[in-house]
Amino acid sequence: MTTKHLHVPELLLGFDTETTGLSTSSERAISYGFCLFRNGTLEWADQFFVVPDVPISPGAERVHGISYDSLLDRYHRGEALSVQMGLIRAAGVLRRHHQMGASICGANVSHFDIDMLMKSYQSVLNKNLQDENLDPNSLRIIDVISHDIAMESRAANPRRRNLTALSEHYGVRVGGHDALNDALAACEVFFAQVAANTNDWTSIRRAVRSMSADEVDAHLG
Repeated sequence: MTTKHLHVPELLLGFDTETTGLSTSSERAISYGFCLFRNGTLEWADQFFVVPDVPISPGAERVHGISYDSLLDRYHRGEALSVQMGLIRAAGVLRRHHQMGASICGANVSHFDIDMLMKSYQSVLNKNLQDENLDPNSLRIIDVISHDIAMESRAANPRRRNLTALSEHYGVRVGGHDALNDALAACEVFFAQVAANTNDWTSIRRAVRSMSADEVDAHLG
């Protein structure tokens, strides 16, 4: 059972994906978004795209607006990876930051994003993540949806708890089904949740919602 967090970990790695569909067993990630906060300050961010080996479902494309042809164009320009290289790169980011002691933050991140990564790794590369020194069960997961339910049960308040709804509830800039922006939004939601749990908003830094894309890029250098 998720307990209420009263502190923000020193290292918090936001993680989100956009995918070809909703089945973690048969679909693929087409973009990965990561962002690292150290003591609540955005230190590093990365987003990369992947040309999938399965079709993008019409429903998924309507949500994230990414077409197969646009990914293929990116690939030809050297701006997108193969499925295999995308999996290896994503696993490497998670492994490196887990070894650094980071907690992984996202919305339904364990049951969707990490589960899809694990199953795709098995089916595409014929390897288990555990064999690559990355045991999904050992990751320090902070799921902002589960955390919010621990803070206020569904019985007490049946409001929607997806990332968009949580972003709006806590006044965080909505990620808009963009992997990096959703990873940022999940971390910002978590910061606000901790502030609500402790009734101490003094440590909440300038919210990403108030930063333009150019400002975020400038902040990252």
